[in-house]
Amino acid sequence: MKNTWLKKNTYHYSDFNDLKQLVDIKDKKNLTISLCLPTLNEEKTIAKEIVIMKSELMTRYPLLDEIVVIDSGSIDKTCEIAREYGADVFDASDILPDYEKFKGKGENLWKALYITKGDIIVYLDADIKNIHHRFVYALVGPLLLTDHVKYSKAFYDRPIAVSKNVMRATGGGRVTELVIRPLFSLFFPELTQILQPLSGEYAGYRQIFENIPFPIGYGIETSMILDIYEKWGLDMIAQVDLEKRIHRNQDTKALGRMSFVILKTFMDRIENLGLIDKKKKMFNDMIQFKLENGNYLPDISPLSVHERPPIIEIPEYARKFHPESS
Repeated sequence: MKNTWLKKNTYHYSDFNDLKQLVDIKDKKNLTISLCLPTLNEEKTIAKEIVIMKSELMTRYPLLDEIVVIDSGSIDKTCEIAREYGADVFDASDILPDYEKFKGKGENLWKALYITKGDIIVYLDADIKNIHHRFVYALVGPLLLTDHVKYSKAFYDRPIAVSKNVMRATGGGRVTELVIRPLFSLFFPELTQILQPLSGEYAGYRQIFENIPFPIGYGIETSMILDIYEKWGLDMIAQVDLEKRIHRNQDTKALGRMSFVILKTFMDRIENLGLIDKKKKMFNDMIQFKLENGNYLPDISPLSVHERPPIIEIPEYARKFHPESS
């Protein structure tokens, strides 16, 4: 496998530090940009994210046109704080209410397409402790400064020692290295060049997102890469080194449940592509065990993989964003 894509389409956030240039190009191309923050109980971090993005990328440099929070039903003060600091806040269950309701990050991202106005949409996780406005402008940069890139994805510090006293940011987290990278190596070795396929920070043109399906849960990042790659090829994807991201880590059992959903999403995708033929139905329960009073008991999590269709197929969306064809 040649690493030509890795060399050509990998950037560092400092490549896009000229924010005035980005704003000028955005205006010249007559584009609008929306930031979406999917949330569930993020009261500790949401205010800082909004304040930094508003002050740096709306007031100082008008790169963003709106900041939208799509909430999954937080029981803390996430929504109250987000409104107080000036974001547009929506409960996911209130968006397109005539459709069956689901809970999950992918659900929030899909519904954000109906609420946001931008030609470019930036998705950021809301639990970033070291938030900086580079998390937005660096992802928007390749979209504005190149003609071929339509989707950009973040990667950041996962330190690996390459020699004495030298650390290098490469690879992903535990689920990436134990689940996704082996699967990509088996079926799509060219996709292993994407250093952190499960990163929750990415940006793209609306016409990309509206034409792909959205699994409602943890499988969204995996399916998004596979669908974009299969529909448009690898060259229209870029990745940007943001250097470091600090967030809360999940325990091993939680990562197991995440891996279950990602594996199921991946298997469904490669079956649809004709790469495998499953001879047996897959089940929807993740079976783990817990120790209680000296006994090992099953700890079963139902994890059905629901998927939203490309939102352009939804009549309400088509009427709102493509009235000429609806």
